[in-house]
Amino acid sequence: MSLPPDGRDMETRIYDVSAFTEETLRLADLHGDREARRAADEALAAIGEAADALRRGGLVAFPTETVYGLGADAFCEGAVRKVYEVKGRPSDNPMIVHIARASDVAMLTPGLSPDMVRLIDAFWPGPLTLVAPKRPELPGAVTGGLGTVAMRMPDCAAAVELIRRAGSPVAAPSANISGRPSPTRGEHAVRDLDGAVDVILVGGECRVGIESTVLDVSGPSPTVLRPGIIGPDDIAAVIGREVGMDPALRGRGEALADGAGAAAPKAPGMKYRHYAPKAEMLVLEGRRDRVEGELSRLKALNEGVGRKVGVLLFDEKAFVEAAHGFFARLREMDDEGVDLILAGALSESDSLGFAVMNRMLRAAGYNVARV
Repeated sequence: MSLPPDGRDMETRIYDVSAFTEETLRLADLHGDREARRAADEALAAIGEAADALRRGGLVAFPTETVYGLGADAFCEGAVRKVYEVKGRPSDNPMIVHIARASDVAMLTPGLSPDMVRLIDAFWPGPLTLVAPKRPELPGAVTGGLGTVAMRMPDCAAAVELIRRAGSPVAAPSANISGRPSPTRGEHAVRDLDGAVDVILVGGECRVGIESTVLDVSGPSPTVLRPGIIGPDDIAAVIGREVGMDPALRGRGEALADGAGAAAPKAPGMKYRHYAPKAEMLVLEGRRDRVEGELSRLKALNEGVGRKVGVLLFDEKAFVEAAHGFFARLREMDDEGVDLILAGALSESDSLGFAVMNRMLRAAGYNVARV
């Protein structure tokens, strides 16, 4: 697939599947709600078209509970390579493979450890990705050439139905141009990918808003490679032992090196810059009153010289709200033509605060000031 400079050389079919939810299906099936049944059937037809496109080696953007994904048949190497091309994604950056049933994990990895069984029972469907040894028949393009595969079962009715109808696991990174803020609303995926993919399924706003936790269970010690809404303590409570954190997560940019000889990342987002808005971004850390004062001072100073300034400041303990709104707010400020984003840091003592800060620091290119 050879794309022109703007990457938009095809007609993309865009369908609203927001009516295909567990609640709509419940109303239709259990209560005989005709309107709910009609809406669900229309969405189901669109999902069927998207599944057909996947089976033909095409690309489909679709909603999940975390962020929108850009999917290809995980066992079709040509389709997987098209995902890299469309996104402008480095080819050694592994993808997450999404499945429709927990039992489908057997298609991707040769065996389940006791830890994996407990974690699947506790957290699937949901925002936990497990990294385990891969089956040899899974194309290396999916895993960035590694001997492990990242896999999860999404907690989204439309996503699960798409994968089930496609009849194969779906490799899917986020449905955006690589490096840009992740898409949490259908219009984000449309803006980035219209004209570059076969089908876009628009399913409303993602309820989590940041990507899944990625946990490496391929070795003797379970290790978080990417933080998310499911924290290390949640995982440890299920498996009954301590969960480690990849040392790169505690650094301030060292893991972003991408020169020759740099180690291949084991999970998405470990090596390359991610989530970046168009504007320059500065994160302010420190006591809340000092951060608020410095935000006001810098905003006034920059506006005084004609710069448009956006402020990103969540309540101190509003971690769920911050996770849900972070990427959407970055995209809103892109649309507003902001020149500078001033962001207040969240507490990293909370696991979800730590997860949001992981994204915030990368979005800012680790441009941080202590006040």
